[in-house]
Amino acid sequence: MRCIENGTLRSPLPSPIMHPKSLLGLMTAIYNPSAETASPSAIHPLEPLSADEILQAVAILKSEKNLGDRVRFISITLNEPAKDTVLHYAPGTDYEREAFAVVLDNATGGAYEAIVSLTQESVTGWQPISGAQPPIALDEFLDCEAAVKASPEFQAALHRRGITDMSLVCVDPWSAGWYKDDPASDQGLRLSRALCWVRSAPGDNQYAHPVDGLIVMVDLNSMTVLRVEDHELRPVPAEPGNYTIEMIQSDALKAGVTEVFRTDLKPIEITQPEGPSFTVEGHQVRWQKWNFRIGFNPREGLVLYTIGYEDQGRVRPIIYRASLAEMTVPYGDAGITQCRKNAFDVGEYGVGALANPLKLGCDCLGEIRYFDAVMANTRGEIFEIENAICMHEEDFGILWKHTDWRTNQVEVRRSRRLVVSFIATVGNYEYGFFWYFYQDGSIQYEVKLTGIMVTAAVLGTEKPEYGTEIMPQLYAPNHQHVFCVRLDMAIDGQQNSVYEVDTEPAPLNDQNPYGNAFYAKQTLLKTEQEAQRLVDPFKARYWKIVNPSVHNRMGYPVGYKIAPGENGLPFAHPESSIMQRAGYMDKHLWVTPYDSKERFPAGDYPNQNAGGEGLPAWTQANESIENTDLVVWYTFNHNHIPRCEDWPVMPVAYTGFMLKPVNFFDLNPAHDVPPSAAKHKCH
Repeated sequence: MRCIENGTLRSPLPSPIMHPKSLLGLMTAIYNPSAETASPSAIHPLEPLSADEILQAVAILKSEKNLGDRVRFISITLNEPAKDTVLHYAPGTDYEREAFAVVLDNATGGAYEAIVSLTQESVTGWQPISGAQPPIALDEFLDCEAAVKASPEFQAALHRRGITDMSLVCVDPWSAGWYKDDPASDQGLRLSRALCWVRSAPGDNQYAHPVDGLIVMVDLNSMTVLRVEDHELRPVPAEPGNYTIEMIQSDALKAGVTEVFRTDLKPIEITQPEGPSFTVEGHQVRWQKWNFRIGFNPREGLVLYTIGYEDQGRVRPIIYRASLAEMTVPYGDAGITQCRKNAFDVGEYGVGALANPLKLGCDCLGEIRYFDAVMANTRGEIFEIENAICMHEEDFGILWKHTDWRTNQVEVRRSRRLVVSFIATVGNYEYGFFWYFYQDGSIQYEVKLTGIMVTAAVLGTEKPEYGTEIMPQLYAPNHQHVFCVRLDMAIDGQQNSVYEVDTEPAPLNDQNPYGNAFYAKQTLLKTEQEAQRLVDPFKARYWKIVNPSVHNRMGYPVGYKIAPGENGLPFAHPESSIMQRAGYMDKHLWVTPYDSKERFPAGDYPNQNAGGEGLPAWTQANESIENTDLVVWYTFNHNHIPRCEDWPVMPVAYTGFMLKPVNFFDLNPAHDVPPSAAKHKCH
């Protein structure tokens, strides 16, 4: 295990103007001087690209496409092979090892999708991206902030507000979105809509001091300020909202307070003296009858593949591929600075590239197995996020228990779950993405939301209509966090169907004379449009994915159900820009026949896209989804009406869903979990 104190983009690489063939050799030697390139047939088809493979792809692209020094590599990741290749792979099997790259030419504004065969050492696919922009890359954030702060017009706007120290100014580059009233001069440009805050001193929380009414439009290709929109001179809120140890202690000393932290918290020690119960080979994980592979890419972050559970001597497939496919944050404030805030944190920014390096004892506790994420920055140089993925076991209370009151015999088993997670910082917010595997065959997906809310200024004489005042003259706007998880299902094979299950009361009649009976009503969802569904807690609704050709010993088709958790619907108007661009938010369940090209519910490139793409477009054909290779898309919505208690750093909010076996097994699969050794006497 490796623990690091902070994450840095390491760029120990030579200038990209070198000849690509020489560059590849030198890059490889510097990054890993002893590395030897493995034969593709010896690498599992779903193994993430290595540093050597990324550098190889960069060199091939630069050489074949004669790429200039103003080209950015927005992402380079594994081009996943066809399912058949993966499912029939055995060590030594030949297959095409490929990289998928998104390339942006700042000089021309052109953007391209590329497929690079690492096996053939050639570019086998090159396609322009039209009608939208690729995601905004991390180093564009830094370049954009520098360009805005260097703008004389921006500096003049700050001077009008009494702000003169540019070292204290912080600029957040927001995605520009797409609106019908955008100026014609913006068409075709790669834009950011930058907003700003100002620290009162170095280390101060800038989000306590928004510079409201000031918007800067930036051309990210040329890194030039197109215009400064100075709408309103509002006072900058002055009260501090600090949260770091250093700043809290500093503020306390100024106020004459000597003790600021609780002193009655006793240690909790989590130890596994014999080590963890999981085993890892490369990116293959085995734990408590579970078997799956871990992947990671700049856009989705953590990806899980070929999830199966060992039962009666064989591993039974459940999910082929699972990932967070999109995440949209629509803001509900009509104010001029807030009304165009609608972020696609997967499609516009890439949560994988924004992952945190995790530290033992803070983000994760216990016996940890970390996985690093190896990616390329936009110059095509390697950067590595150490400890990007955390995997560990947790005690989770009672798994099952029964007391025979006649004999006083007690049988109890404690539950243990395997946690696979990563955490991303997207500007002001932190998101933790957690997959939990349980011993009873259940799977849980949970998102933990924390960090700092976006803020705005409010005049002392008014109360915000579309948010909550959290400090004098400072408010946080209402907003939502909408997540869509893509589940490429494989319940005991590729031929699956989906049922909607509602609990219905039986009518009062001769068969139900006391009116107490109720039953589960199952409705087969036969087509894509039939499968566009909403949660209904009043009917205890869930959706069941089954294999109609495989039955358990009692004759039921084997399946797993989606058990919804917290959820809601968007409040934006159907004709609003955000609903046109993120139409997937309008339904909680979507089901489509498998298509390798259908990966993202708002389309491949939501950045500056007019909308209508993704799930709303794909499902217009209304294809059959009965007894076929299908993909289930589940959307869940965390509605955030801010509270004073959410400031300055928001306590974690939890949202997500469960996947639970429904007649997948013949009986409780956790009945064979052994009792825990007694460590403490019970009183």
